Amino acid sequence: MTRLLVIVNHIESQPGLLTQWMISENVEFDLRIGGVSRLPEPSDLNDYDGLIMLGGGYMPDETDRAPWLEAEARLSRHALATDLPQFGICLGGQLIAHVIGGDVRAQTGAPEKGYTWIDMTEDAAQDPVFSAIGTRAAFVESHVDRIVDLPPEATLLATSTACRFQAFRVGNAWGTQFHPESTGQNIRNWDAKKLQELGFDKDTLLNQAEERGEDSRRDAKALLTAFLNVVRNRHQ
Repeated sequence: MTRLLVIVNHIESQPGLLTQWMISENVEFDLRIGGVSRLPEPSDLNDYDGLIMLGGGYMPDETDRAPWLEAEARLSRHALATDLPQFGICLGGQLIAHVIGGDVRAQTGAPEKGYTWIDMTEDAAQDPVFSAIGTRAAFVESHVDRIVDLPPEATLLATSTACRFQAFRVGNAWGTQFHPESTGQNIRNWDAKKLQELGFDKDTLLNQAEERGEDSRRDAKALLTAFLNVVRNRHQ
């Protein structure tokens, strides 16, 4: 059976749709919570077929507030070195970018919240994961930090009006700024006052969730299924 290591970095960035999708795909997953569970050693990745790292309100090198990120970065580096498939979401994607020498900056550029239109690059059409969806899709965003540069070996796969680096690939590692695991339920739990301070109206975001949520869920499932195909085909 396919087995994934899934790392939760913040209580507000839970696996969401990933849980039911992994179960429906007969995927066994080992869920570790940063700051609560002990993260495996890099050598322990031999016991897994892939790695998924979720989001959180930290910078990837902010080990004073989130000391487990140092161990998480070691896991990501080892996965890159051994070609183990990995998928990083928001902070998880930023951590991959940081590990490969990219530039990740706090509170930079315009924030993004709610279902946001993401445009795929030409390279996405040839990618084993991102070719599973069309040239444009809406996904949930929730960030004020972002990747501002990637090394030449990384391939840009998706972008948005406010944030250039929405998705990228290097080797067998994929990183996204957006949240394919999230839905309108996440938005319902957001604080309206804090959203207003960032320039967003919660009711507007909820209306957009009603309009875009079903298509987004379909595209997010397609991305995960394509990633799982990479995981399963690695040893074939």
